[in-house]
Amino acid sequence: MTLIETIIISIVEGLTEFLPVSSTGHMIIAQNLLGIPQGDPFVHAFTFIIQFGAILSVVCLYWKRFFQFDNTPAPEGSSIFQKLKHEFYFYWLLIVGVLPAVVIGLLAKKSGLLDWLLDSVEVVAVMLVVGGIFMLYCDKLFNKGSDANQLNEKRAFNIGLFQCISVIPGVSRSMATIVGGMAQGLTRKRAAEFSFFLAVPTMAGATLLDLLDLLKEEASWATAHNITMLIVGCVVAFVVALLAMKWFVSFLTRYGFKAFGYYRIIVGGIIIVLLLTGHSLAMVD
Repeated sequence: MTLIETIIISIVEGLTEFLPVSSTGHMIIAQNLLGIPQGDPFVHAFTFIIQFGAILSVVCLYWKRFFQFDNTPAPEGSSIFQKLKHEFYFYWLLIVGVLPAVVIGLLAKKSGLLDWLLDSVEVVAVMLVVGGIFMLYCDKLFNKGSDANQLNEKRAFNIGLFQCISVIPGVSRSMATIVGGMAQGLTRKRAAEFSFFLAVPTMAGATLLDLLDLLKEEASWATAHNITMLIVGCVVAFVVALLAMKWFVSFLTRYGFKAFGYYRIIVGGIIIVLLLTGHSLAMVD
């Protein structure tokens, strides 16, 4: 991958990581448009590793809320575990929420399903359209959230189950978790913010797994050029995501999902038409 290709893909990642349009799907599309060979272990790892750069923007933007502790006394008679859970309840909810994705993600990775999905632009295109159609109606289906509904263990776990759907490129982790939160009675804003928070352990785990896989491969990938591209990709994704995230919360709170639904249908539809008519997405052969 060249420096220009790295910057373009990282900008795409930063812009789309927190939008309900599938960042992984858009990176696969961008890689195809740029003519980057699919199936390469480094390209697969790059797709996940630079997502961690975008995820770090959550910690930066919401650092006061991300590093929060409950200093009120635990109920009398609580065990050590209950006292710890009381003090670190925010992190406990993240653990509960990420558990389903850990199980499903590991199964998909070990079975080879994840690598196959990451190579399929057809899957991305179909899921963009299917998800787009759903988003045209999801505001009416789930727009009954209330600030009175607090996040608890059951709701966090159920949101985690929704997140598992995003193992399919084109679904969008952001969309799945926000809709999951709204289905649990949370407001759009609160569901979006928990989606951001949940992304941190989810993508940190995915990044770690891909780094371990890369280290198990031949060391031929570990060139100064590739390492530089990873660093550049993480930095660019971090900066762009930081700018995009705040805008997204404001837009989603005011207007909902419909605009993103139309966007997904248009992009997915164009790709399907191109593929059915025998055209390549690559701008350069």
